[in-house]
Amino acid sequence: MVLKQLRLSRSLSQEQLAQMSGLSVRTIQRIEAGGNASLESQKCLAAALNVSIAILNQEKMTMNRRSENWQGLPIILKIWFALNFLQLRPKRETAKRIMWLGHMSGFIFCCMGLVSEAALVGGLLMLMTAYLFALLKWQGDKYDIWDEPKVTER
Repeated sequence: MVLKQLRLSRSLSQEQLAQMSGLSVRTIQRIEAGGNASLESQKCLAAALNVSIAILNQEKMTMNRRSENWQGLPIILKIWFALNFLQLRPKRETAKRIMWLGHMSGFIFCCMGLVSEAALVGGLLMLMTAYLFALLKWQGDKYDIWDEPKVTER
């Protein structure tokens, strides 16, 4: 079932979809995790998402790259979709580690840049990578693309 893809393509949280469909959040989570959905639940979800039950029951949903939805996505998410197509699942913890590693090593190399221009350039590149991964982590949280459960940071 492509429920999660449909929900995310409409920028809906599980709570919002549950409220729109009249189902519980737990039911939405169970169905997205691969559980069976009753015909009544399928009807409620199809009505809330404005799709047919046949579309809802598809095993896989592909995105039409010529559609307005695809064209409106940020380039970063298009890259994540490409990674998803290759079955490479981004993990939030990995993005977070790369971000912090890039910040720390970038700062160290920038300090070494006082004596070497090459170290300064390397440090700036590492900082740019760190900021890119910070942006990817933020986008991943915003669009809920992570495989693992979301943990709120303090």
